[in-house]
Amino acid sequence: MAEERLQKILARAGLCSRRKCEELIQQGRVTVNGQVARLGMKADPLKDDIRVDGQRVRLVEEPVYIMVNKPRWVLSTMEPDPKHRTLRDLVPVPHRLFPVGRLDLESEGLVLLTNDGDLANRLMHPRYGHEKEYRVLVAKVPDEKQLKAFRYGIVLPDGTRTRPAQVEILKRQGKGAWLRIILTEGKKRQIREMCRTIGLPVVRLIRTRIGPLRLRNVGVGQWRYLTDKEVKALKRAAGLDSENGQQAARRAYLRRRREAS
Repeated sequence: MAEERLQKILARAGLCSRRKCEELIQQGRVTVNGQVARLGMKADPLKDDIRVDGQRVRLVEEPVYIMVNKPRWVLSTMEPDPKHRTLRDLVPVPHRLFPVGRLDLESEGLVLLTNDGDLANRLMHPRYGHEKEYRVLVAKVPDEKQLKAFRYGIVLPDGTRTRPAQVEILKRQGKGAWLRIILTEGKKRQIREMCRTIGLPVVRLIRTRIGPLRLRNVGVGQWRYLTDKEVKALKRAAGLDSENGQQAARRAYLRRRREAS
């Protein structure tokens, strides 16, 4: 096998996304033939001894794609935790998987588990602008000014401005309302921070879609393997099928330009 970049090998082995693999290399946790690796280094996974935290890295032969309907109070990790249940408790499969885009402890809904590092990188990297859709119950009905804030971008307490988001009121519930919110980025606790900044306390937050993948046919706390049709749709949206990555990135860039104008 020809040499390839180390972060690509690690991602293909199902450790984590390519960006996270780059962080592992930068942290000095990766070695090749006993030497600490450097970002940009190439290796041959069939010949070289590649290790992360001292553990030998072995390539995953078959990619795995699993949809989970995460309940509240479950951590979005496949690692054990002494205080909370994790996705590993819900999905006790032998594969070494990682979540594509995390949900915080209080949030619910769609989580994609995979060992396909290339797909995970495309779906999570902000430059590709893949949509994530949420149903959000807020404690009071938003006024027009608050809805416009979502659509034009909100300046968060740390000084960053969010990208324009799609938002609509689905229905009222008591003194509050259910909203549909669609983002094209994934900052930490972004929807909660956006809502808090403009005075809309979040009561419930449920992710219902990642790109073309919708949460369906799986109950709360349950999981299932993706169908071939769903996998093909995800790869096509990520530019890993007939469309190459540069074309996908350009389409996402042009879409963001239209949203901002």
